[in-house]
Amino acid sequence: MIFYLEQHDPETYRRKARLISVAMAAQLIVFGMLFAQLLTASFGSSLWLNGLGVFLGLLFTSLTFAVLRERPWMKELRYVSGLKQHLARISSYLPVLRRAVAEDNVNALNILSFYHQGMAQLAELNGRTTDDDAERLAEKMEVRLKREEKQLPEKVEGFDPHDLQAFKRS
Repeated sequence: MIFYLEQHDPETYRRKARLISVAMAAQLIVFGMLFAQLLTASFGSSLWLNGLGVFLGLLFTSLTFAVLRERPWMKELRYVSGLKQHLARISSYLPVLRRAVAEDNVNALNILSFYHQGMAQLAELNGRTTDDDAERLAEKMEVRLKREEKQLPEKVEGFDPHDLQAFKRS
């Protein structure tokens, strides 16, 4: 399944991420304490029962998040989660991709271009800058120049994870 880059408002994403993080942490605390209280009231006080109560609170919070994850108001968080997963997967192939780009492999060039676009977008959404890594900036410039040399568009629209199968990790 191809993952397409989308535009999202960074402020909206950060606001929703903070709100959901606080709500989930509060839910974990409340349900962890509730389950621990119920267990210790029913079976007596024990460190293991308190731990089980916290574990049940974590389980309930995780289930709640899994159910609510598909709601429309979670769109930005789903997108960023998917973007992070794809970038992590690509990063495990970076040495091989860099060698393939040096050999003028267009597929590797597209994947690395997506990687740099995704990293820049992720930094923007999180309110960070990407200007602190000279090596990555040099690689980004090299990819851009090779794309111009091959008359490829400056940006790629998406990433197909199946494209990585052509490259073996080393």
